[in-house]
Amino acid sequence: MSHQRSKAGGAEESGEEGGAWSKLPRLKIPSKIWKNRKLHNNNEGDEVKQVQVEKEEQLEESSRRLIEREEDLFSYDSVNEEEEDELHKDFEALQLKLWMAINDTFTPSSSAGELKVLRSAMVSIQQQEAQGRRWRDCQEERVPRWRPQKCLSIHNILLQNMVEGRIKEAAKDTSGGTDWLSSPVKRQVCRVGRCVKEDLLTVVRRVKNCYPPHMDIMNLYAGLYHQEFSAHLTQLTAAGLDDDDCSYLLSWVNQYYPHEILEHTELDGQIKVPCLGSLLPQNELKLLEEQYLTHKEEKVKLWLNTALKKEQENWLSGRTPEIIDGYYFSCLAVDVIQVMTGSLSEFSCAIKDKRKAQRLTVQLENFMYSYAKCVEEFVKGNHGNVRSVIKAQLVCEQQLRDYITAETGNLSQEQKHGCLNALSALRDCGYRYLTCSLHIRLKKVCWSQLWMPRWLNGSLPLVDLLLDSLSQQLVDLTDLKPVCRELLLCDLHQDVVLKYVKRMMKTKMKSKEQQTAGAQRMIEDAKKINSFFSEEGCSKASWLCEIVCKLAEILRLQDPASIQLELVTLARNFPDLSGAHVSALLSLKIGLSAADTRSIRRSVEENRHGDVSTNYSPPFFSKVKVKWIDNKMNQMGLCECVCVCVSAGMLGGWSSATCRPEGCGPAEGLATPEVTHLLLIRPRRGSYLGESWSSHRRGIISLRLHEERGRHEEQRAPGGADTGAESTETRTIHAETRHGSLGEHGDLLLFLFHSVNKHTVYT
Repeated sequence: MSHQRSKAGGAEESGEEGGAWSKLPRLKIPSKIWKNRKLHNNNEGDEVKQVQVEKEEQLEESSRRLIEREEDLFSYDSVNEEEEDELHKDFEALQLKLWMAINDTFTPSSSAGELKVLRSAMVSIQQQEAQGRRWRDCQEERVPRWRPQKCLSIHNILLQNMVEGRIKEAAKDTSGGTDWLSSPVKRQVCRVGRCVKEDLLTVVRRVKNCYPPHMDIMNLYAGLYHQEFSAHLTQLTAAGLDDDDCSYLLSWVNQYYPHEILEHTELDGQIKVPCLGSLLPQNELKLLEEQYLTHKEEKVKLWLNTALKKEQENWLSGRTPEIIDGYYFSCLAVDVIQVMTGSLSEFSCAIKDKRKAQRLTVQLENFMYSYAKCVEEFVKGNHGNVRSVIKAQLVCEQQLRDYITAETGNLSQEQKHGCLNALSALRDCGYRYLTCSLHIRLKKVCWSQLWMPRWLNGSLPLVDLLLDSLSQQLVDLTDLKPVCRELLLCDLHQDVVLKYVKRMMKTKMKSKEQQTAGAQRMIEDAKKINSFFSEEGCSKASWLCEIVCKLAEILRLQDPASIQLELVTLARNFPDLSGAHVSALLSLKIGLSAADTRSIRRSVEENRHGDVSTNYSPPFFSKVKVKWIDNKMNQMGLCECVCVCVSAGMLGGWSSATCRPEGCGPAEGLATPEVTHLLLIRPRRGSYLGESWSSHRRGIISLRLHEERGRHEEQRAPGGADTGAESTETRTIHAETRHGSLGEHGDLLLFLFHSVNKHTVYT
C-alpha cells in the first residue's frame, strides 16, 4: 500500500499540479537509514529496541531520517494527521537534543565523544536549514507547520542566553580564588574577566572545529562575551566606584582585556578586535579616566612632597647621611624613582592615551625645582653636616639625572628640559660648595704671571704649583661617590683650562719669538693638567688638552695658510668657536696682514659645519668672553667697516669728503698728516668703500672706550694741535656730519673713535 502510494505520488509530481514540489531535489538516503526505516515498519510494537537504536545514532543521521520521513509524508495530496503529529513530535525531540548538545559546550566534564555530538548537532542544524530553504518556494498549504524551524537563529539565541548565564554565574561565584583582591568590585571583575578568557580559549581549542568555517563561531562567541562583559561593567560603574576600584576597572578595560585576553597567543588573529570596540562607552570611560587622573595627581604630589620633607628633616636635625661602600648616600632618589615608576606603570595599564601621563610627570618637574631650591637654602644656613649632605645629594642628583635621561614617552621635551635644568642648578650648587676652597686656591694663583718672562723661560712653574695645591685639597672628596667625583673633577678641569685660555687671549703678543716660546709652554702645561686630572679619575676631559694644544699650534704657526687650516679644524671640532673668537685669536698674531685676516675669517665661516647638531663636542668657547665691541658687532649684525677721509681746513670750513675704495691716502692734494680718519660701522648690506678695512686695520685694533678720552688727550704728540684746537676740530666734525657733508653715505649707523697719525678723534 505504501509502495503504491509512493508511485502515485511520483506520478502526481510529474504532472502540472505537482510542478512546484517536483523542483525539490531528492536527498540521497544512506542504506543504514533504509534499514532502520524497514525495522520501524516491520516492528512498530518493539519500542524499546527503537529507542536504543536512536541513542546509538548520530544526530545528523536522525536529522536525515526525519527529513526523509517529512518528504515522504508530504509527497501525497493529503497528509495523514496522525503521522504528521508524530513527525512533529520527533522533530521537537531532535531539536531538544540539539539544544542540549549546544548547552553542554562548556561543561567541565566534556569528553571527545560529547564534542562529536556537538559536531553532529551542527551538521543537523545545517541539514534543517537547507530543508527549510527547499520548502521556501512551495505553496503555503503544502508546507509543514513546523517549517521554517529557524534552527540557526534559535542556536544564536541559545548561545547568547548561555553566555549571559555564565557571566552572571561567574560574578556570583565566591570560590574563584580571588580572595587576595581588596574589594568586592575587584573580585567580581576579576572572576568575570577570567571566565571570558577561559571560555574563549575553550572555543578556539575545542569548539571551533565543531562548526563550519562560514559560521565564524570564534567571532560570534567573542562578540557575545564582549557584549555581556561590557553590560556587566557598565552596571558596576553606574553604582559609583571609589578611586581604587576605578583604577582596577580601567586596567581591565584598557590593558588586561584588550591585550592579555584578545591578544592571547592562541586567540591572536582569530578575533576581529577592531569590530568589538571598547568595553565601556566613551562618555563613561572619560569620566572614569578623569576620576583616576585627578586622584593619581594628588597621590603622586603627596608622595613626592612627603619624601622631600622627610629628607629635609634629616638635614636640619644635624644627622649625617649614612655611608655605603665608602661614600655618602641618600635614599631620596630611590624613593622618587620608585614613586614615578610605579605610578607610570599603573597609568600605562589604566589609561590608553599615553599623552595624559604628562599630568603625572609635571609633578616630578615641580618636585625637581623644589628639591633644588631646598638644597640651595640649606647650603646658605650654618649647619655642621652641609658637606656630607651635599655629597649625598650629588649621588641623588646623578641617579635622578640618569632616570630622567632614560625616560622616554612619558615626559614631554619641555618637562625633561625643566627637570634637567633644575638638577643642573642643584649640581652647580653642590659643586660650588665643595670646590669653594679649590676656587679660592685658583684665585690666589697669579694668572697674570702667565706669558711673563719668568713663565716663558720656565723659571716660574706656575701650573706645577697650582696642581700641587689642588692635590692636597682633593683629599676631602674621597668619600664622594666615584661617578660624582669624576664629574666634579671634570668640571674643575674645565674651569682651570678656561681661566688659562682666557688669560692667553688677553695677552698682547710683542714678537714671534714670544709666540713660539709661549706655544711650547702651553703644550707642556696642557699635558701636565690633563695628566693630573686623569690620575685623579677624570678620564673624559682629554678634549680640553686638545683645545689648548690647537691654540698653541695657532700661536706657533706664522704661515697664513697653515693658520687658516688650524682655525677651520678647530671651528669644525668645536662649533661654539664664534667669529668674535676667531678675530680675537687672529689679533694675537704679529705680522698678519689685513687681507690675510679677512681671508681666514671668511674661510672659517664657509668651512665650518652647517649643521652643528651633528657635532657633539662639549661647549667651551661659548664660556670664553671676548671684547665687548666684538660681541656687540655680532649681536647687531654689523660686519663691514668703511672709512671716510675728511680733509681738514680752516675753522668753520670743510671741503667735501673724499671716499677711496682702495683705501685712504694722498689724494686731490690732501697730505696724510692733515687727514683725519673716521671709522664708521654700517649694516650688513655690502661695503660702500670695498677694501677700506685693510687701510685702517691698525686704527681699528687701537679702538678705545670713550671713558678713556682723558688718557688719550694726554698722550697726544708734542707737535700736534692744542687741546682747544682739537676740541674745536672735533666739534666741527660733529657739525659737518650732522649737516650731511658725507654725501651719499648718510645712512651710517655708528661712529667709533680711534687714533691715526698720533691724533685721537672722538665722534
